[in-house]
Amino acid sequence: MTFELFLQMFPIALMFSAPIILTALGGLFSERSGIVNIALEGIMMVGAFTGATVTVLLENVTPAAAWYGLLAGLLSGVVFSILHAVASINLKADQVISGTALNILASGLTVYLCQIIFHQQRTRAFSNGIQKFSVPGLSKIPVLGRMLFDQVYPTFYIAIAMVLITWFVVYKTPLGLRMRSCGEHPQAAASMGINVAKMRYFGVLVSGALGGLGGAVMVLTADIQYTLVSIHGTGFIALASLVFGKWNPFGVLGAGLFFGFSTALSFYAKDINFLAGLPGEFFYILPYLLTIIALLFFAGKSVGPKASGQIYDSGKR
Repeated sequence: MTFELFLQMFPIALMFSAPIILTALGGLFSERSGIVNIALEGIMMVGAFTGATVTVLLENVTPAAAWYGLLAGLLSGVVFSILHAVASINLKADQVISGTALNILASGLTVYLCQIIFHQQRTRAFSNGIQKFSVPGLSKIPVLGRMLFDQVYPTFYIAIAMVLITWFVVYKTPLGLRMRSCGEHPQAAASMGINVAKMRYFGVLVSGALGGLGGAVMVLTADIQYTLVSIHGTGFIALASLVFGKWNPFGVLGAGLFFGFSTALSFYAKDINFLAGLPGEFFYILPYLLTIIALLFFAGKSVGPKASGQIYDSGKR
């Protein structure tokens, strides 16, 4: 790979990294509170559908339609994640089964709503999604300017900001300490007067917000409309990033960048001499193949919150 090719690939990798990082951070909030959120894929679908729909409906009304689309995607993720919260916390359902059911529901629901609103199994194409921009001054820095500040999507900066905010909230605030205690030992947390159900609701709803935002970011930067395959497993890659990143915001950032680069590599592989001879189908599966390989090497060394996935029983000690 030439250095020039690497520089060309970098902004594309950042574009694909942003929704992975945002959604994985959502999973971090949920699992740190004690709820496994397998539904991230479905939440991303709902966020992507809502973001694309709002953008299409508003693009002739306001030039900021795509940004309203991002906000709508975030809010739709919160609403959809309530189903997972109620099932997992109030009804004490198996969290993996609840998340899987929501993934299936999201695929059917979004196509059904597309049929009602647009009379087809996808949204209409929008003219303008989130636009690239260059940071004045910083884009002129040799090498780094071209990699990080020249013709990049602002959504990557949003993802970086969310990494810092997540780190601060989870590790530097009383709220974060209470949430983490509910994911490690909810009975002990309850004995100290912490409302475990409330903390877990907080984790799941924040997870929904970031997952919905991640879905909207993905469709408004990497696509021109929402279809059933717009997300194509990115929610599961985000879950892998969470494990790979050891449930830490900066670990998630590194893992998200890794998987973003693996996706970008599938677009540029034909220009790399030692990869050019491989069949095109190989590069379609490359991001998922690298996900599996990364999990094989690192998942066994990662230890998540002790009570994550466990149904909270207030009588248990």
